[in-house]
Amino acid sequence: MKIDRIEQFFPRPRTRLLKITTDNGLAGWGETTLEGRPGSTMAAIEELATYLSGKDPLRIQHHWQHIYRSAFYRGGAVLMTALSGIDQALWDIAGKYHGAPVYRLLGGPVRDSIRVYAHWGIGGLSEEEQSASRKRLDSLRKTGGYKAFKTGPGGKWRGHEPPAVIDEFVRRAYLMREWVGPDAELCFDFHGKMTPALAIEICHELKGMRPMFVEEPVPQENVDALKRVSDRVPFPIATGERLLSRWEFRRIFENQAAAYIQPDVSHAGGISETLRIANMAEVYYMHIMPHCAIGPVAFSSCMHVDAVAPNFLIQEQVDACLGEGLLKNPWRVKDGHIVLPAEPGLGIELDEREVRRACRYTEELGGEYTYESDGSVADW
Repeated sequence: MKIDRIEQFFPRPRTRLLKITTDNGLAGWGETTLEGRPGSTMAAIEELATYLSGKDPLRIQHHWQHIYRSAFYRGGAVLMTALSGIDQALWDIAGKYHGAPVYRLLGGPVRDSIRVYAHWGIGGLSEEEQSASRKRLDSLRKTGGYKAFKTGPGGKWRGHEPPAVIDEFVRRAYLMREWVGPDAELCFDFHGKMTPALAIEICHELKGMRPMFVEEPVPQENVDALKRVSDRVPFPIATGERLLSRWEFRRIFENQAAAYIQPDVSHAGGISETLRIANMAEVYYMHIMPHCAIGPVAFSSCMHVDAVAPNFLIQEQVDACLGEGLLKNPWRVKDGHIVLPAEPGLGIELDEREVRRACRYTEELGGEYTYESDGSVADW
């Protein structure tokens, strides 16, 4: 069996897929979404296709090592995202070849279902905004039985903000707790927008409502700054969606700078590397909560790592992850969990008619043209 061709597709905003087909007709799918850099990642896939053509798709770790190490410059978001999608697709092929779900090839599951959290928050304190938020919460509870939710502070945050700005966010957070009660988990994603001092201040305002975690309180580049926040906050701190390999996670582990880590299976080296990162984290008693805010192939890949990692805690899930309109059988959430697939490979079947629909690129994540009132660049 040899790799015959590699194709790429852009069917939805923030969803870029690749398909690897073998000479005997097996096909594996991967996701290479890199918001804001679509052309770069697609070009990287085209370059790597030259190497992969004619190769044995079952030599997954050999190909991983070649792609990561063969060029003089290693890592980086573009290469690691391309490698991640390729790795997912090769595991999908391997599972189909052996007639087993990927998690079986990884050693077998340690759990029967995957706990997920939904994105939900109170966008504002007006009657109209609260009504819309309440309807969203009621829908999530009715359709999926979710018991864990994540939101963010919204807007642009400077080095420090006046009390009115901070207090408005805190009021929304406590209103969320009032609505969901003490049996649900609430999480807050700061998107790396804060300075350490501001993050600590806000976290202390939130401590009375007992968050499950605060994610990326400060930018990911400075581990010492993250540790400063983590050491001064009485609940778990999470990070990792923008870290790209076990080498980048190493300082988080060695400095005990966070309680939870969030590798992204479409950026941190695919299924292979995400599982290695999870195994490293276990030594430091850190749980994993893989990041996934893109499409259903990335989400499906995450769940196979979740299934076999003893230190898995909960899986991020946005609406697009469930695959409505792209998967022939979209994922279903019940009581806040998704049952492991029994089908071989990633356990999904894509509707190729929908996959082949071309989507027009528009600005993603908001970070390309986001500025402060004085014209300076702002984080998304």
